[in-house]
Amino acid sequence: MYTSHLYETDFYGWTQEQVTLLRARQWDRLDTLNLIEEIESLGRKERQELRNRLGVLLGHLLKWQFQPNKRSNSWLGTIREQRVQIKLLLQDSPSLKPYLDEVFLDAYELGLALAMQQTQLGEQVFPEECPYTPEQVMNPEFLPELHQADG
Repeated sequence: MYTSHLYETDFYGWTQEQVTLLRARQWDRLDTLNLIEEIESLGRKERQELRNRLGVLLGHLLKWQFQPNKRSNSWLGTIREQRVQIKLLLQDSPSLKPYLDEVFLDAYELGLALAMQQTQLGEQVFPEECPYTPEQVMNPEFLPELHQADG
């Protein structure tokens, strides 16, 4: 089939052809196997984006809490931007909301790795488990303070 060949050689061209076929309701000409694969892939990418943005957000919250002497507007900007981007992602795809809780632990691992790399602080400085709840993390008013980890 021509569309399968196009999928391998000109992905954008293939997508445009699939759109044309869908609009014309030419179901028998669709490259259904590759179309299914691409739709599944889009869903995975949305989930990965949520996990990665949450990881960056958690990493910056950890940096903010455990390296207070180096706090910067840049860190604050990253915290704000990641919250907004996550909020927009969840608005565009509300079915991802339950995934936020599901991916929270994995995102904390990503955030922990980011915080350790960027602060040069050892693993023993940071909590083994995430010290914040998903609600705190997504609250635009929430910024952790050092004493919260000590208690």
